[in-house]
Amino acid sequence: MFKAIETVGKYIALMGRTFTRPERLRMSLRQYLDEMEKLGVNSIGIVLLISFFIGAVITIQIKLNIESPFMPRWTVGYVTREIMLLEFSSSIMCLILAGKVGSNIASELGTMRVTQQIDALEIMGINSANYLILPKIAALVTTIPLMVTFQYFFGNHRCFLYLLVWRNYVGSRFGIWPAIHVCRKVYLVWHHQITFFCFHHSQCIRFLWIFCRRRFH
Repeated sequence: MFKAIETVGKYIALMGRTFTRPERLRMSLRQYLDEMEKLGVNSIGIVLLISFFIGAVITIQIKLNIESPFMPRWTVGYVTREIMLLEFSSSIMCLILAGKVGSNIASELGTMRVTQQIDALEIMGINSANYLILPKIAALVTTIPLMVTFQYFFGNHRCFLYLLVWRNYVGSRFGIWPAIHVCRKVYLVWHHQITFFCFHHSQCIRFLWIFCRRRFH
């Protein structure tokens, strides 16, 4: 019990050191842009690839399992859109991004920890937590929501490229295009982004905490 309280206290102290005003704003901005490219831009490829197959598989499975003359054609597209928005674009994609981005952060900080680069920063009087962690969190807050939005868009639209391989599966039969504009609920998009923030960033900060808690104190 006391160990858990001590761990929470160390975590709060680490976040307190992290979210302080940087000593050199220009260098922090440069670090922020570098982290955006490293953690965000370099992850666009895997996001688009996974969204392509997720959208196609969901559409095919729903079409094969919903065969009823009483349902309109846009039912498949509507269900696909809701599934992508409420579940796959937020939770599933953030699981993948948390693994990729979190492993990159953990390997980078773990290498700096082993080679005593973090100790060197502390000796030079630099706030190592603010210098190393804050740009990464700021870059993730900026780039990852955009990539999750891209995943939702391509999961709903690029599946046609996959479906047109079979002549029997024409995009208009699935009714995705009219379903995009049926029963649009803007608040679901905000719920989708909130789900992302609560899940993904907690995972990334957990990676940061596990690999840095013994050095940032």
